[in-house]
Amino acid sequence: MRHAFGFLLGLILTPALAYGMGWGFARSRDSVNAMDLTITDRTQFYGAYATMAAVGLLIGILVIARWISPFVSMLPALGLLSWSGWYLADPVKAADLVDRFPPAGEIDTALQVLLSSGLLALVGFVLFVPTWAPYRWPHPQDVIEEHYDYRPPRSRR
Repeated sequence: MRHAFGFLLGLILTPALAYGMGWGFARSRDSVNAMDLTITDRTQFYGAYATMAAVGLLIGILVIARWISPFVSMLPALGLLSWSGWYLADPVKAADLVDRFPPAGEIDTALQVLLSSGLLALVGFVLFVPTWAPYRWPHPQDVIEEHYDYRPPRSRR
């Protein structure tokens, strides 16, 4: 059951992570004057950084949590890595993928910048590597003990 829930949550979190990073990047870029590096809109700038901090916190929880299914971090990782690999093979078609999904506008441009700069691949690898840590996949005996509340008798010596 944990893995089924993790699979569904991973499907939901994949676009949420991508759009959260894109929205935060677009808003922070728009609130800074690129010529003299001054903040022109502090509210927008702080909101963008808060969004990126929330996405970073979510990524950290997905990477570290022992109790969460590995599928929760593996599905967004595979999505971001496959999109980055597609960009290496055919940049025009991969970059046009963001135009097919709403919302259009500055988030599309931000996602294309994150894709072309390799930051989406970086986040994909950060999410993918801990997926194969042994503590994320429980031992079958642990599952049996947890499900049936079975504790084998201790041997007396």
